Amino acid sequence: MDSHDVRRQWADRTGEYSPAYYAHYGPDETSETVREILRGRVGRDASVLELGCSSGRHLSHLFDDGFTDLHGVELNPDAFDVMADQYPDLWDSGTFYAEAIEDVVEELDDDAFDAVYSVETLQHIHPDAEWVFAEIARIAGDALVTAEIEDAAADAEREEREEDPDVNFVRDEFPLYYRDWNEVFGDLGFEQVERREVKRDTIRSFRAR
Repeated sequence: MDSHDVRRQWADRTGEYSPAYYAHYGPDETSETVREILRGRVGRDASVLELGCSSGRHLSHLFDDGFTDLHGVELNPDAFDVMADQYPDLWDSGTFYAEAIEDVVEELDDDAFDAVYSVETLQHIHPDAEWVFAEIARIAGDALVTAEIEDAAADAEREEREEDPDVNFVRDEFPLYYRDWNEVFGDLGFEQVERREVKRDTIRSFRAR
């Protein structure tokens, strides 16, 4: 499976983990934590980009809290139909890109946003496309937040079974790549200022050095 295969799987996703699936469940504890971090770091007037926004459940939580300059990138085109139905005010006021992250970030200016964040999205970036992390660091102004699955126990179990400890195939369908996000973005000019554990996500907040 290469990076094109991974993107194709998400672009065509229906059922579990689809835009409609996430809209059904709505904002969660991760949404609340990201909102709290961004409110303290950049404030409600900041320009904020979510990478892999799906149908907008996390962005809608920011919108309802008074954030006014919201942007999202999402590969699955069905997401925006769901967003328009479930979160119409967000859809009307936000700016959205119906493309792969890799196709969007290269076209954006340096420090294009005050804050950039992802929720269980960067973990699906194929190793062939890891160059995109440098682009993300380039467009993030002062604040960068990652909420990704970092499952050290599962890594150990896979090592015992002589499986690749750095990747897990969810439902035997699509890959989840485990990475040290502090190391990734530390090497790209960002300093980790906070780390929180929320349910299955590790949430890290970074600032530009």
